[in-house]
Amino acid sequence: MPGSDGKRRKIGFWYRLAAFLAKPPLILLFKRDWRGMEHMPREGGFLTVVNHNSYLDPLSYAHYQYNTGRVPRFLAKVGLFKGGFVGAVMRGTGQIPVYRESTDAIGAFRAAVEAIEKGECVAFYPEGTLTRDPQMWPMTGKTGAARVALLTKAPVIPVAQWGANLAMPPYAKEKKLRLFPRKTLTVQAGPPLDLSAYYDKEPTAELLREVTDVMMDAVTEQLAAIRGEPAPAERFDMRKAAAKRRRERAPRERTGPAGEEQQHQRGEPEAAPAAAEAAEGEKNA
Repeated sequence: MPGSDGKRRKIGFWYRLAAFLAKPPLILLFKRDWRGMEHMPREGGFLTVVNHNSYLDPLSYAHYQYNTGRVPRFLAKVGLFKGGFVGAVMRGTGQIPVYRESTDAIGAFRAAVEAIEKGECVAFYPEGTLTRDPQMWPMTGKTGAARVALLTKAPVIPVAQWGANLAMPPYAKEKKLRLFPRKTLTVQAGPPLDLSAYYDKEPTAELLREVTDVMMDAVTEQLAAIRGEPAPAERFDMRKAAAKRRRERAPRERTGPAGEEQQHQRGEPEAAPAAAEAAEGEKNA
């Protein structure tokens, strides 16, 4: 198996510097509940798939993963690598830049595969962004992690986290830390996923979607254990939610000035605009 030759990445200067700067405030400001570290492979390359519910949770997960002795390489937007101290740390720790919607996007995929084959840990946030689920459950995922997993046949470890979102809620109007009462950052890893049934199949879009769903189910299962409550039967899908909003906006758009004139010509009642406005005011899923 690629990446299973006993190699593991050493913790270098830049990672130790980042840990030296980040760990003291994290330890001071937050309590920690680390679970499932025994599931992290001691040697060889592997992937982790992690949920994303706060701008703070990459630090929470990185702290956890660092403490396992297997430092992660994140896939992060290219803007974080440009200049300044943050950019220097991102480059120095070997994080992988993602060029979204460009011809260079495939470079992140290749870099992830190469890192795993060298015996490293590569961390994926399959949702691609902060969850939009109203109850903070993982959304549908993108298929990049599934593609890398099938190509490398490396272990895939599902990881769930909770607590960072209570200190810094996603999409809050004011991105301020809510430190009191002191929050607990809980991170839990599950056992490696068995994806062997998919290894010898053609990686079609349908297959990649199925493997991604397996990954997101496993992450959701870990989060349900942390939260002590069942997850929703249906996973939140941003595309479906956007389509629903467009459908809800359509009646209002049709009842603009042109639509009102058409109603008068047909002798139709003018109740449609009010109904559209009421529909627009309803809370979107």
